[in-house]
Amino acid sequence: MKQIFLLLGLSLFAVQSYACDKCGNYNNDDFQIKKVSVKHSPEIGATIWEITVKGTAGKTTPTPVGQLNGAPVLGYVFPTSLKPTDVGFGNTEGIVALALTSHPDFDDTPLWDENNDGNYGNDGIVWHPHWVILTEDKRVEGGLAVKQFDPKDTTVVLPPTNPGMPMYMDSPGFQVITKGNTIRVVVPDYRMNNKKDFSYDGVAAYMQVNTGGDGGHGGGDKPMLGVYKVYSVASGNLSLPYKVK
Repeated sequence: MKQIFLLLGLSLFAVQSYACDKCGNYNNDDFQIKKVSVKHSPEIGATIWEITVKGTAGKTTPTPVGQLNGAPVLGYVFPTSLKPTDVGFGNTEGIVALALTSHPDFDDTPLWDENNDGNYGNDGIVWHPHWVILTEDKRVEGGLAVKQFDPKDTTVVLPPTNPGMPMYMDSPGFQVITKGNTIRVVVPDYRMNNKKDFSYDGVAAYMQVNTGGDGGHGGGDKPMLGVYKVYSVASGNLSLPYKVK
């Protein structure tokens, strides 16, 4: 696992200056991480995850493109040392990350009505959480992608709150709060196997959906959801040096 993080860290630094017009549109202080923390609160039986930025957390959201293919996704991401089985996935290789995302072109939280308007299918722009399994992927400039699987593979285990996509992704519905320069999410202990002793880091990134055809990010084969630009890394090297307090 340490070797995986080392390779990914090197990959991230190799692409910091990659030319990407769409990615650069969002490269501002709202995605420059100053501090990251995960604190356990025994009073409420939950962990409180926070990313603090130079600008205003969550203020910048993607500009819609009007379709799923090529849809932009912005994220504040916590890569962790948790195991996939800790958060409801089957045993698989990859990095468990909690991603707080915004994407106006689609909604992938069918169980939750984040803007409370009675429509469960129009909330993609509202910041919301996903558990994802990340793997190294050299097809994208950011070097990472959400792990995919064959939809016909009946051995794949996903949490029951997954959005129904052929990726290791869950839509757990945890509360996300943005206030000033901090974005935070509250995760009940029982929703991650009561783990309180894991390591983590913080990443701000631009991601993009690729479903094939025109509108994607460049030509050729691309992952369904890949990382194309990393704006900042809390540790500076994706070494996961932080521990739950």
